[in-house]
Amino acid sequence: MLLSTIRLVHLLSAAVWTGGMLTLAALVVALRRAGAEREHLQAAARMFARVSWTAMALAIGTGIAQVVLMRLPWTYGRLHIKLGLVALAVLIAAVHQLTAKRTSPGVRGAIQGVLLLVSIAIFAAAVALGT
Repeated sequence: MLLSTIRLVHLLSAAVWTGGMLTLAALVVALRRAGAEREHLQAAARMFARVSWTAMALAIGTGIAQVVLMRLPWTYGRLHIKLGLVALAVLIAAVHQLTAKRTSPGVRGAIQGVLLLVSIAIFAAAVALGT
């Protein structure tokens, strides 16, 4: 029961993180086409950051809990791939958040695209891992 609950929270958190990126991307395009001012786009991004960082923290915490409860060896190669991708996603997201005010919309979009691809790769690694 505990493992099932942890797995559910893990999957929901991962879905919020990745699904939120897709939603925010569509929202930003729609807001730009509607003539939204930069402050409105920034407000949406700040709110997404609060939700997404919470989701990422929950996903990481529940992922670690699953590894421990399932007694997976930390030396398991597929686990290393998933952990490496998660670390890469966190790094890209952090750099993006720290540099977004100073970069052009095109650079921000490219970074967000790479982050989305890495996040999808995390899902693929999870499927390969079986967790």
